[in-house]
Amino acid sequence: MARLYLFAEGRTEQTFADTVLKPHLAEHGVFMHGPILIAHAHKKHRTHRGGGRNFRAMQNDIVRLLKQEPKKDVFFTSMIDLYALHKEFPGAGEAERYRNDPYRRVEALEESWAKETNDPRFIPHIQLHEYEAYLFSKISILSRYYEGQERTIKKLAEVADGLDSPELIDDGPGTAPSKRIIGHLPRYESDKSTVGVQAAEQIGLPMIRRRCPHFDRWIDRLQRLAV
Repeated sequence: MARLYLFAEGRTEQTFADTVLKPHLAEHGVFMHGPILIAHAHKKHRTHRGGGRNFRAMQNDIVRLLKQEPKKDVFFTSMIDLYALHKEFPGAGEAERYRNDPYRRVEALEESWAKETNDPRFIPHIQLHEYEAYLFSKISILSRYYEGQERTIKKLAEVADGLDSPELIDDGPGTAPSKRIIGHLPRYESDKSTVGVQAAEQIGLPMIRRRCPHFDRWIDRLQRLAV
């Protein structure tokens, strides 16, 4: 048996982890605590959470809990976006050499973060390029939420159809996965924390894992923590 703490960038990731990942990992003997919104600032003795844009605030949050939970069977992980990752993130400059190889780039960043934290119980995970990539595993599912938008959603599907994985959808300010969805379905911006999670649940973890290899390797590693 192992216990796991997960630090989530936003409420969409937090809810997804709680409703989808938590029961799945429990089947493998890994019991997740309620996912924590990661800190983005500490002001006037208060911790402000959500956003994942301030590396030092995030890191202090994680290190604090690592110290509070020192047992070897307690592990820690993250769900933050590669999209718009802060320039102060460790290894950010060096990782730019892999700009044309997203998988190598994100792995280099995760390696730098693990080295910075210096605790083998911390398993950093950075999403390629953000949570909405998972929805592109079967983006047609959105037609259940946006009636009469089938043609628009078909255009979104064509984006992923031309790639080996939806994780390879780029991280441009107007072309990242969420920006593409919002560009075609503006309501999604306010629906993100509900539709974004419900759609992923209906797509199912097996489909997302088949289509998103970086995500799949992370889940596989978490499953093995209790072994």
